[in-house]
Amino acid sequence: MLPCVTPSVPSPSPADLLDRVAALTHRRSRILLGIAGAPAAGKSTLAEWLVDRLSARGLPAVGVPMDGFHLADAALDALGRRDRKGAADTFDGYGYLALLRRLRAEQETTVFAPAFERDLEQPIAGSIAVPPGTRVVVSEGNYLLLGEPPWPDVWGAFDEVWYVALDDATRRARLLDRHVRFGKGPDDARTWMAAVDDPNAELIAATAGRADLAVDVSGLDLRG
Repeated sequence: MLPCVTPSVPSPSPADLLDRVAALTHRRSRILLGIAGAPAAGKSTLAEWLVDRLSARGLPAVGVPMDGFHLADAALDALGRRDRKGAADTFDGYGYLALLRRLRAEQETTVFAPAFERDLEQPIAGSIAVPPGTRVVVSEGNYLLLGEPPWPDVWGAFDEVWYVALDDATRRARLLDRHVRFGKGPDDARTWMAAVDDPNAELIAATAGRADLAVDVSGLDLRG
């Protein structure tokens, strides 16, 4: 079983997180914040909360998930990778990098980004608008801190990348529930987790030391 990755210092509070991003916005007109972590660690929850609370603070924010760069099933079939969907090489990493660079450079026009539709298990192009005036782009994804190309350039495209940590028993329970909710039987879900998700999670956990900040979400109250 994957060991729990925990911060070496006390995890920041929700207010600390918002203050940290607000401080980053003094550096430039648009901040790109990455949130990395294993599947079902709570990346999306944290990203959505940040977007909501930063926008309420007067810092317009948009979430642009890396999952929009999943290769479509037709491409995975052609590559022979359908049975490991979700691994690092089943994403268009260079396309994701190009989008991050556009979001940095093209701030006077609306940039459209893809999303991932879980009901269909497919990426949907042009789903997310990042308009002029967006101060913070929050992008969460599993592999933001990997060491193989193009991921070091992806990492470098962000102002900061945070690593989300959650105790592994809770994370795996959430992941099993997600697979079942989106159509897998419990036995098939466990088989998929053992064959695909667990190796991916181990790979991701090994990148945690590259993060600018570790956030233990186990006791983080994001309701306020």
